[in-house]
Amino acid sequence: MAENLFNTRLSDEIKISPAAAAQLSALIEDEEGVEGIRIYVSGEGCSGMSYAMTFVEKPNQYDSVLELNGIKMYVDAIALGFLEGVEIDYKSEGLNESFVFKNAFAQSGGSGTCGGCGGAGGNSY
Repeated sequence: MAENLFNTRLSDEIKISPAAAAQLSALIEDEEGVEGIRIYVSGEGCSGMSYAMTFVEKPNQYDSVLELNGIKMYVDAIALGFLEGVEIDYKSEGLNESFVFKNAFAQSGGSGTCGGCGGAGGNSY
């Protein structure tokens, strides 16, 4: 693997709740050959960027890596700028289960969901 030229200190930028860590650990254990998860942003939705996750089998040279609660999280340099202050949580209400990205900037009107969508300042997956 090539030397990582990007910020590798993620511990202050991203937090993960115990419920999310437990669910992610279970999902990763069920997948063969998975090292961790990739957190990324995409420019979807009326309010700009939204957060998403996928499994990582092999990290790339541009990834910054954070390990919290035993979960390896891989983030590229572009996404890192949008993840400051994010907490990943896991909610289960009846049959509905999802990961929720709680954004510290959402209460000030940035990077959340808009009122037109009925959003409450975070993205669920």
